[in-house]
Amino acid sequence: MAANNKTNKLAFLSMPAPASYVAGLGRGASGFTTRSDIGPAREGPSEEVIAEARARRGEEPDVDPEQFQDPDNEYGLFAGMTYEQDDEEADKIYEKVDQAMDSRRKARREAREHEELAKHRAERPKIQQQFADLKRGLAAVSDSEWESIPEVGNLTRKKRRREERSFVVPDSVLVGDRSKGEYESALDATQQEMGGFATPADSGTLTNFVEIGQARDKILSLKLDQISGTSSTSGTATSVDPKGYLTSLDSVVIKSDAEIGDIKRARMLFDSLVKSNAKHAPGWIAAACLEEHAGRMVTARKIIKAGCEHCPKSEDVWLEAARLHNNNDAKVILANAVQHIGQSVKIWLAAADLEHDAKAKKRVLRKALEHIPNSVRLWKETVNLEESATDARILLARAVEVIPMSVELWLALARLETPERARAVLNKARKAVPTSHEIWIAAGRLLEQTATNSSAAEPKSDAKELEVVDRTIELAVRELRKHQVLLTRDQWLKEAEKCESQGSPRTCEAIVKATAAMEIEEEDRLDTWFSDAESAETRGMVGTARAILAYALKVFPDRKNLWRRAAELEKAHGTRESLDTLLGQAVKHCPQAEVLWLMAAKEKWLAGDVPAAREVLERAFNVNPESEEIWLAAVKLESENGNMDVARQLLQRARDVADTDRIWMKSAVFERQLGQLDSALETLQTALTKFPKLAKLYMIKGQIHQKLKNVPTARASYAAGLKACPKDTTLWILASRLEEADGKSIKARALLEKARLVNPANDELWAESVGVEERSGGAVQAKAMLARGLQECPASGLLWSLSIWSEPRPTRKTRSVDALKKSADNPVIICTVARLFWAERKIEKARQWFGRAAATAPDLGDTWGWWLKFERQHGVEEHREGVRAKCVAAEPHHSPVWQSMAKDDANRGKTVREILELVADALQ
Repeated sequence: MAANNKTNKLAFLSMPAPASYVAGLGRGASGFTTRSDIGPAREGPSEEVIAEARARRGEEPDVDPEQFQDPDNEYGLFAGMTYEQDDEEADKIYEKVDQAMDSRRKARREAREHEELAKHRAERPKIQQQFADLKRGLAAVSDSEWESIPEVGNLTRKKRRREERSFVVPDSVLVGDRSKGEYESALDATQQEMGGFATPADSGTLTNFVEIGQARDKILSLKLDQISGTSSTSGTATSVDPKGYLTSLDSVVIKSDAEIGDIKRARMLFDSLVKSNAKHAPGWIAAACLEEHAGRMVTARKIIKAGCEHCPKSEDVWLEAARLHNNNDAKVILANAVQHIGQSVKIWLAAADLEHDAKAKKRVLRKALEHIPNSVRLWKETVNLEESATDARILLARAVEVIPMSVELWLALARLETPERARAVLNKARKAVPTSHEIWIAAGRLLEQTATNSSAAEPKSDAKELEVVDRTIELAVRELRKHQVLLTRDQWLKEAEKCESQGSPRTCEAIVKATAAMEIEEEDRLDTWFSDAESAETRGMVGTARAILAYALKVFPDRKNLWRRAAELEKAHGTRESLDTLLGQAVKHCPQAEVLWLMAAKEKWLAGDVPAAREVLERAFNVNPESEEIWLAAVKLESENGNMDVARQLLQRARDVADTDRIWMKSAVFERQLGQLDSALETLQTALTKFPKLAKLYMIKGQIHQKLKNVPTARASYAAGLKACPKDTTLWILASRLEEADGKSIKARALLEKARLVNPANDELWAESVGVEERSGGAVQAKAMLARGLQECPASGLLWSLSIWSEPRPTRKTRSVDALKKSADNPVIICTVARLFWAERKIEKARQWFGRAAATAPDLGDTWGWWLKFERQHGVEEHREGVRAKCVAAEPHHSPVWQSMAKDDANRGKTVREILELVADALQ
């Protein structure tokens, strides 16, 4: 068997090779070159043979990616197609066309390229061009100059490696370093002999520091004695103050080197300036100021003196020279200045200021008036120096003759004259200056002053004089318009406010009457006057605002809102008499305006005049017999004054005459407050037959039954109300609280859930649901309910307040910031933030935030209660009284605790101040 295998192997080796066989081809072998470079030993296989061999082995042939690519159209649309003779001919035609088009634009393109290149070379020249002029200059350099050029040193600043050498330190150095830090606490023999006062040297000299200090003090005192008082040798007094000598030494400014250098450079610049332009006055002034700053007063005076010589017509140079010299020298300088520029008002005024005697000042100013008679400022200064009114009047009379166009001088003369002569003066001034509105206004003020000072026994003449003021201002407007003096309406209103501030309200009113209707369209008059009155009141000009509203009421006497705005202005800034007069006129012009009748009656009542208030309401009844507001105001007036029978009769008549749902509701409330619960239930039964959709009737009925401990009847009343008025939130809350009070929290929770379905996105219902969960002991459920409520009502201040207090103490502040962002400064959130500051003992911040909350929503009574509670703990009586006064002025009506206290039958008849105290006690 082995012999057969051997025979087959030999037979195989002797067989001829296949036609395409290449020895070593599978290993990547190919032909080779002999050492003697005689060429390949044999030719290698052809590409076809290699491809056939690889195909038999299953290898894919290598495809050259450049094999089928057209070099001229490699990425074109027809890249894979055959490139034929037609394609070549077409390419030649296109190439010729491109050459023709390129030759057409070649001249312009080359010109543009040359232009851009020249521009670029001009902006950024080559280094060769930049140094071309310097290279041309090198042609003139001589050989000696070339040789004198220093050699360039090594500027590379490379760190040279230093050879480190080490030496052996001797023992003496080590011993010396060891004894450096030692201290010797014992005295040597020499010091012991001398008592410890000998110096370390061998000189033996004693150093007594006490004697040195005493000697220094003696020398200093001796120097001070020598320079103080009168010298014994010369007998002249010195200018050194011995007491302030050391203080003056401390005040010496020590300049730094940098500042001294700056002063030197500035001195050089100013020196060059004044030498190059000697007529430049500011240069001399600046140079003198520099020397003054440097402490060289003598040099500064020399420089400014030279400036006066070179610039004798500049008043600034003379004034600076006077400033740099003492008083006597300054007088001489200004006297010289007057000789050069005698028309300078500043020079004369400066000369007058140098005089300390009034007579000398008058002399200087009168001399100035001889040179400059048309200077208003000089005349005013001269008049101000006169102590006698007669002399001042004489001077002003002369001044207006010299300067007839000066309005100030005319007005000053009129103020000094008697009323009769002042009128003549103003008439002359008006003729001299017909374009001045100040003269006309001064005439009006003069007439008003005359009327005010007239006797009280002649009121008619007083009224006539005041009418003359109106006519004068009207004439002023017409005359100024003739002379083309067109003041705008705003300018006239500013003049009116100016008159009011100067104590002339009647002139202010006359200006408003004459100019209020200027430059306004007819349809915009009312709105414009409203805004003008509000802006004037905001600036504190109450008289101007009152005059604007009075003029508007003359134009629109039947506008109820206008009368009400005027009444509010009088109530805030006027007197009771003026408010009473205004309301009397208001009800005459607007008899159908119930609010005006009620305001008039209330003011009479607050003044303590109850019969007058009844009279006002009776007149209101005659005009408005079916007005429920007037009927209820009459009932309140009688009930507050203890006339219960009269109030009951009025309610009966009101039900017969007006027969409104509110009157029926008030009747039931009145009976309940008196304790007549049966009568109240009968009234409610009748009212429900007439007004079955009024939710408050069901509330009152349910509350009365709940007070009588009749829970099923109360439940039935609330159920009937919910069926008739499902959108009333308060009714749902009362029904839920009834169930909760009866111990049925599950039913209360169900009622509130149904209420939220009927009234979606209602924060009061969500807050009540949270309260039910908290009162039932489910803190987790309450927090979940609160989260759901905030999702449905993201801007509710009530829910955010509950969320803040439900957080732990460290995270409340962050929660409050989120609440303020989400709720857009809700007053409940502001009050909550104030309470947080209160808890953190930040008293002033808490007080500020309480005030902000009260100002944002003054109708919320709980805010006032929290503020008063805070002031009770941290404030003084003045703060508490301020809170009470503001609350009484605001008259709040809403908030949960406030309403519960105000509507409680036990608190009937209590004032706002008393209810505020109760609310502050009840808040927790």
